[in-house]
Amino acid sequence: LWIGALGLRYVSGDIDYDHLKYSPKFTKYLKKRVGSFDKYIATLENYCSVIFAISFLLIFYVLAFTLIIITIALIGNYILDSDVLPTWITSYIGPFLMIFLIVGMLLTFFDFITQGWLKKKQWISKIYFPVYWVFSFLTLSFLYRPLVYNFLDHKFGKRLSFALIPVYLIIVTLTSLRYDTSNYLEIDASSSDIYANSRNYEDLMTDEDDFIRNVAIPSKVINTPYLKVFVPFSDNIEDRIFSYNETLRPEEDQRGLRSDIQFNNEGFSFRKRDSITKSYLKTFNDIYIIEIDTMDFDTDFILGQSQKERIGFETFVDIGSLTDGKHLLKVNRKRIEKEGDTSIRIVARIPFWYFKD
Repeated sequence: LWIGALGLRYVSGDIDYDHLKYSPKFTKYLKKRVGSFDKYIATLENYCSVIFAISFLLIFYVLAFTLIIITIALIGNYILDSDVLPTWITSYIGPFLMIFLIVGMLLTFFDFITQGWLKKKQWISKIYFPVYWVFSFLTLSFLYRPLVYNFLDHKFGKRLSFALIPVYLIIVTLTSLRYDTSNYLEIDASSSDIYANSRNYEDLMTDEDDFIRNVAIPSKVINTPYLKVFVPFSDNIEDRIFSYNETLRPEEDQRGLRSDIQFNNEGFSFRKRDSITKSYLKTFNDIYIIEIDTMDFDTDFILGQSQKERIGFETFVDIGSLTDGKHLLKVNRKRIEKEGDTSIRIVARIPFWYFKD
């Protein structure tokens, strides 16, 4: 609307009420209520300039929120749940960073909606300053901070900012609404002895966007005397293998983007995989434990691919001795704790029904 008004003003000039030849009553009313076209453009310019800046701020706010959530997820995945880092890091440094991020996120949000209340109190501002400094980088606010402060010292911009706060709250509330059909049942729970998640069964993952949740078996109902168990590969699995068997850790980590062509004095050659793969698989079989109900089964995982051509580890378990009916597959893994102690962690629990043909 603003750009259209500017373009029209460029080619047609101001409004000529006399040229319209309306009655004196309408001419007087329109001059009073509509006024000059230049005044209309100036009003549009004030509103649109602020709205244009707010649009950029909203994009940065969403980006800031996304970066904070990613940071929290990275700390949880690569520090708190790490099998490679020392225990003092996962037990003390990781929880401290997580608490600092969560508390800092709440303080930053409170300071935002109160338009700088924490910065105005002298003793509180000294405590808040380190949080403000860290989050200015985590949220990239150093890029758009001049826009924010220009809003706060501008009367119209400040009123608009106050008006947007309830709008934000309404949007967050509306987007968080969901309809629960039960007091006790949850739609996307992890598989257990009372729930079967479709992402643990290969035949139920028909959508291209579906991905395996830790472990997968062919189907909920098994008619064969054997059960295929597939564990998708991830960087975390390789880190756990290195942590469990340090002799497998390479001097140079070759994970990441690289070429299979390597140059040498005789020209170039193709890089070959080390024969240590067998020891790699043996370590994986030592770490991962398969249990059905209360009975342990020997594992012989080899490299394989799922239906979606995702690489991983697969094995076939002899279940011919099981009775017909419901059973619970448990996949656990060993983890070396401090002082060489070994603990067992649950990877997945998947219910299935076995019926002989």
